[in-house]
Amino acid sequence: MDSFELNKIIAAILIVVLLVIGLGKIADVVFYVSKPKNPGYQVEVESKLTSDTSEVTKVAEKIDIAAVMALGDVASGEKIFKKCAACHSINKGGKNKIGPALYNVVGRAVGGVVDYKYSKALASYDNEWTFEELNGFLQKPASYLKGTKMSYAGLRKEKDRASIIKYLNQNSDSPKPLP
Repeated sequence: MDSFELNKIIAAILIVVLLVIGLGKIADVVFYVSKPKNPGYQVEVESKLTSDTSEVTKVAEKIDIAAVMALGDVASGEKIFKKCAACHSINKGGKNKIGPALYNVVGRAVGGVVDYKYSKALASYDNEWTFEELNGFLQKPASYLKGTKMSYAGLRKEKDRASIIKYLNQNSDSPKPLP
């Protein structure tokens, strides 16, 4: 191989390198992208307290619980409770499962089962499980008490909620009088 051949090979390599670098510079000029001052996206979040008990009681006062309770019956409440039985027991002396035992729940303090570890939202909620409280909670637990561990979607139909509440009330040592 003579020196002329070697010069052609080196020249070809240099031309390719210069062409690649030159095209990169030209592309930067043609497709100019300005960099933001602060990298990333800014997400605006409205701040709201995790649980507002005055808001909960206002919602509970607006509902005519006597009319709601008139819709339900214990027999259909027992059928509907089968959904709840995966996580809760209803028998007297029943053990806690994923959720606390629900025997004697109507009239009991929220977070009142001693040997069950409640979420902070339920443990700090200073109320009793009345018919109104149960109705609101069973409608959509996660939005009624923000921060609850109960991941159940809720019962949309008032008749279903009333039936469950009547069934829970019946499963008690001393059932409360219906409103």
